[in-house]
Amino acid sequence: MFETETDSTFPPQSLAGVDDVVIVGGGLAGLFCALRLAPRPVTVLTAAPLGLGGSSARAQAGIAAALSPGDSIESHLADTIAAGAGLVEPRIAELMVREASARIHDLLAYGVPFDRDLAGRLALSREAAHSAARVVGVGGDKAGATIMQTLVAAVRRTPSIRVVEGVVGESLLHEGPYVTGVVGRLAGRRDPVSFRARAIVLAAGGIGHLYAVTTNPAEARGDGIAMAARAGAVIADAEFVQFHPTAIAVGKDPAPLATESLRGAGAIVIDETGDRFLARVDASAELAPRDVVARAIHDHLAAGHAVFLDGRTNPGAHFAEAFPTVFAACVEAGIDPAKEPIPIAPAAHYHMGGVLVDANGRSTLEGLWVCGESASTGAHGANRLASNSLLEAVVFAARIADDIAGTMPAAAASAAAGGVLAEASPHVDPAALTRLRQTMTADVGVVRTGAGIARALAVIARLEASPGAASIRNPLVAAKLIATSALLRSESRGAHFRSDHPLPDPRQAVRSHITLAVAEKVAAEADDAGHGAPRALAPAG
Repeated sequence: MFETETDSTFPPQSLAGVDDVVIVGGGLAGLFCALRLAPRPVTVLTAAPLGLGGSSARAQAGIAAALSPGDSIESHLADTIAAGAGLVEPRIAELMVREASARIHDLLAYGVPFDRDLAGRLALSREAAHSAARVVGVGGDKAGATIMQTLVAAVRRTPSIRVVEGVVGESLLHEGPYVTGVVGRLAGRRDPVSFRARAIVLAAGGIGHLYAVTTNPAEARGDGIAMAARAGAVIADAEFVQFHPTAIAVGKDPAPLATESLRGAGAIVIDETGDRFLARVDASAELAPRDVVARAIHDHLAAGHAVFLDGRTNPGAHFAEAFPTVFAACVEAGIDPAKEPIPIAPAAHYHMGGVLVDANGRSTLEGLWVCGESASTGAHGANRLASNSLLEAVVFAARIADDIAGTMPAAAASAAAGGVLAEASPHVDPAALTRLRQTMTADVGVVRTGAGIARALAVIARLEASPGAASIRNPLVAAKLIATSALLRSESRGAHFRSDHPLPDPRQAVRSHITLAVAEKVAAEADDAGHGAPRALAPAG
């Protein structure tokens, strides 16, 4: 049995006033799961107003699916496995790409207006590391926003779905490995409130805002994986953080994203001299895998160069029409991307790691399912293929809903239980959070070393002992899980690059699994050693 916290628990048989299903998170995964569960009673808890928060609405390109006559499920699977750098779970990836078409048609049924060509067929674009055009989008670069608007409308008209907005998830209620509810904090209230349920679905988003430069919103601070880890869940592949190579570098937090589809449409990466330096790094240049492009741009910036995305020729005069979201972000920053190049830099974008789950989204804790970016299904391996993120979200959200429906008899929902359970966490200490984000970017970022990761763990330890620690408990836990997993993986693979171990190690070509108890031990040994991987523990895996 995993070690668990005991400050917010109650016996699993205490089920009076219990919701049927509680979903934590109002992004694509959470809403799709709620709709799939209808007419079963569901309560959705979301930190931001429904449809306005989370990373889903910021996704630009679309959803990958092998839909064209010249494409195939086998080709999509091969591209996914190749991008994953040896760590993709083939069976999981296969079911994801095989179920892609059905989930696209589900979205169409909800009313998502995917782009179509002149013949009325779904229009498909190509992104980096894909061998075919297979990305279904909306309005050029409005896929995420439009999909979310459509699903929010569907949720609003579904009477079995209750939405509670302004709830920040803080911890899980549990008895040993049995999860029985969620403790959250409502905006404007100091007292935490409990939401008890027969099934909990975590769809709480990613970890990008643990980094100083990110495309992710402020709520993406790793709350989901931290809550699960504190309850004893196994976390997988936490070291693998994908950095998008073309965030728009205009000093905004979060950084606006210049979608990869721009490069697919012919935009090129140059420096201040006009040099297309990526061509010397990889034969695919701008269409090389994201980790390759991100590191090349990172290194070029570190060498003192400026780096730009040049769309003056392609899409050129059609920029505003083809990529309205990117165009608007540039114009807001005083840039006309049809006439001048866009300054770019890598930014934390997506987490391949998360709570370890099986093919039906079940975690290692009874009663807890996890989907979306909070989960680690194994479909992405060490490096996610572009536009597989929204695909994974809908595929596994549907599988979770079907699993719950098939294993748990439906019951009428009652009002959520509430009450004072413990002293409420204070508002986030901005100085402590800023220090954490700066540290993660500097030492657990695009390029890592054992000494740098150990330095980050020392900072995390000092922050844990600081007066502001309680306000960022979950971000500190999430950061520690990422850093310790990165320290244990003494090789370079996919999105994880160790300059002190720059080559992949065949012996470490396995997924990593860690619990918070192990992470605490790794961090303590790293602090004792001063640098490098702890001798008492084996490399990740």
